[in-house]
Amino acid sequence: MSDWDWSPEERARLGAFLEQRGITSGDIVTKAIGDGHSNLTFLVSDAEGSQVVVRRPPPPPTPPGAHDMLREARLIGALGDTAVPVADLLATAEAGEVIDVHFYVMSFASGPVVTTSTPAPLDASTTRRAIGEMLVDTLADLHAVDWVAAGLSDIGRPEGFNTRHRARMARLVADADGNPPPHFAVVDAWLQENVPAESGATIVHNDFRIGNVVLSADRPGGVEAVLDWELATLGDPLFDLGYFLASVPGLAPYNPTQRFGLAMLEEGYPSRDELAARYAARTGADLRNLDWYTTLALWKLAVLYEYGRRRAVRGVGDPYYADQRLVQAFLDDAHRSAGLPPPPPAPQSEESR
Repeated sequence: MSDWDWSPEERARLGAFLEQRGITSGDIVTKAIGDGHSNLTFLVSDAEGSQVVVRRPPPPPTPPGAHDMLREARLIGALGDTAVPVADLLATAEAGEVIDVHFYVMSFASGPVVTTSTPAPLDASTTRRAIGEMLVDTLADLHAVDWVAAGLSDIGRPEGFNTRHRARMARLVADADGNPPPHFAVVDAWLQENVPAESGATIVHNDFRIGNVVLSADRPGGVEAVLDWELATLGDPLFDLGYFLASVPGLAPYNPTQRFGLAMLEEGYPSRDELAARYAARTGADLRNLDWYTTLALWKLAVLYEYGRRRAVRGVGDPYYADQRLVQAFLDDAHRSAGLPPPPPAPQSEESR
């Protein structure tokens, strides 16, 4: 995670910005929260006990078009009147208005974010099952949102999503001739050969997993807010389901995303098959091609981690990504999901790139 923090001057300007809008009062303190390695999230508190959350992009350099906090803020604002639980959007700031980058402010959703273990009082087996089922129900509610009525028709292009999404991701790690790295080649070819027609057109979160949800401490099994909307777009809802299932730990060893959801190994949480079946029952979705979507999700994570690894090796990215074994863990799981033999290791030239 980035070690960027607010300077005293920046914190004072943030406090003034929030006070002018009636959000906080007087001096504020900021605390980094979250377990991600992308956008930066801070809990902001004042002396009177008010708490809000500020989201800003990571320090530059950032890829073109990435980390658009104002787009994320717009999504949260549009979803506020739907069945999807989100924080309240409180304010946005343009780059240069307070700090050198844009950011937004949202309400603080109080409750546990579950990753490696489920805390009391939510750790009863029946409550764990209710949490798992509510995660699926929340995803189904998201996919039921009328994105036209919500004013979100321009956030993506659902037609041809599957082919276009794979191709756009592939370009991040392709060589000058457009070829994938050798250790990506087999699963990349399998994905291209088996692209299904889109199952529908909905808002897709693109990073839906247990660690991106604030659970309710007062309503066991309830969800207070879904977090991290930076990747949301319009596309095939089964990609969201495939990604969610790919984040649920199965057999060890676990890939990096599954390590942020190890709690789902605890007694009571529904299995992957049970989660998929509940989604189908809620939505009527045909899951015959689900393995393709799960494989795409795992391959995409391998691509993103490989992209991050290359940046880290060059000294311009988060050092967390420098370990090539993180990439290989996703490729191993993608091959298993597709029913393919294990992938080859990364060539020496790739590991040092």
